[in-house]
Amino acid sequence: QVQLVESGGGLVQAGGSLRLACLASGSIFSFSRMGWYRQAPGKQRELVATHSRSGSTNYADSVQGRFTISRDNAKNTVYLQMNSLKPEDTAVYYCNAWSPIYQTDYWGQGTQVTVSS
Repeated sequence: QVQLVESGGGLVQAGGSLRLACLASGSIFSFSRMGWYRQAPGKQRELVATHSRSGSTNYADSVQGRFTISRDNAKNTVYLQMNSLKPEDTAVYYCNAWSPIYQTDYWGQGTQVTVSS
């Protein structure tokens, strides 16, 4: 059974950096797209960044130039390097993966990122 486990969240001051990691375990297939979403209190879950199997990436305008998504197929892991963090980046960050075989989305449990002023 596919399981996504996030790590790397925590508390950081504005201007600081964090690196999130999402490890996919128990998978017998390749995901066509993996990415990161986030949800702040009182807000809808929003796209942060995605990375396709072909190598293309997509970023939300709010994080463009500050965040970088990368994918390591050998480790079955996707990373999110977050630099120049702002208080508005505070949210629960969720890992997501799309399976073209089963045509379904998989989600991690989320990891809290808190950026203080």
